[in-house]
Amino acid sequence: MTREKKRPESERKQPADPSRRDFVAVSAAIGIAAASGRAAAASRRVVERDVEVKTSDGVCDAAFIHPASGAHAGVIIWTDIFGLRPVFRAMGKRLAAHGYSVLVPNPFYRTAKAPVITDVPSFNFQNPADRARIQAWTGPMNAPGAIERDADAYVAFLDAQRQVDTGKKIGTQGYCMGGPLVVRTAAQVPDRIGAGGSFHGGGLVTDKPNSPHLLAPKIRARMYFAIAASDDARQPDAKDKLREAFAAAHVPAEVEVYPGTIHGWCVADMPLQNGKPIYNKPDAERAWHKLVALYAGALV
Repeated sequence: MTREKKRPESERKQPADPSRRDFVAVSAAIGIAAASGRAAAASRRVVERDVEVKTSDGVCDAAFIHPASGAHAGVIIWTDIFGLRPVFRAMGKRLAAHGYSVLVPNPFYRTAKAPVITDVPSFNFQNPADRARIQAWTGPMNAPGAIERDADAYVAFLDAQRQVDTGKKIGTQGYCMGGPLVVRTAAQVPDRIGAGGSFHGGGLVTDKPNSPHLLAPKIRARMYFAIAASDDARQPDAKDKLREAFAAAHVPAEVEVYPGTIHGWCVADMPLQNGKPIYNKPDAERAWHKLVALYAGALV
């Protein structure tokens, strides 16, 4: 197997133009290219299998989903707080049908094998018992360096698979808690990660020294941040700080607020909130097509 050759230092340090005008122009161009091949790509037959990924902290159970033939750009999907389950397997299959080899890890493997929860629609964040379950899942993965070690392991796993074209960059996408994990992955493995998408990511901008947005200078990927209107209402300055951080680092990034959406709108099995559905199919589809266009242009 051949691995991607490192780019010369002078080439790696050339800053990308971070201007919104140029980013939108490039996005439009890759969107047209992606749309032209979307019907054919989405019809690929895919193969799904359960795999185990060795990490520095143990063995992670995961789903690996890829087209039935050929080698393709790899993608890592970071799930939301409810972990690896059917809705994320379906997402992996859909992405694989577009021509990607997709790894969907169980982010809570240090605690339990997936699925860690089977009753997502009935989950109640106001219930102390349910909140305690979340703390049990997330505690070990929040240890310093845990996500960075996982990112190294997942990239290494993909690069070792014959269904992955190591001459192409790897993409990564994340939902809710997975949003900041996308940023940490892109910063941890900058030579391999070519695109990152955060969808209603939580905790992207904090006042702590390890805030994800402060990692922008370490990133070489093209980034897309889709922000829920409810999150923007709670933290209206976050979008501006994201834009400023990535512009200062000369990293191309688009930050977009989706009007009328609630945190979690992209995931189909999210529980009701105040009796209303969180999942918003029209906006989820719009976000999906932005992701597909991002990958089409950046994972080369």
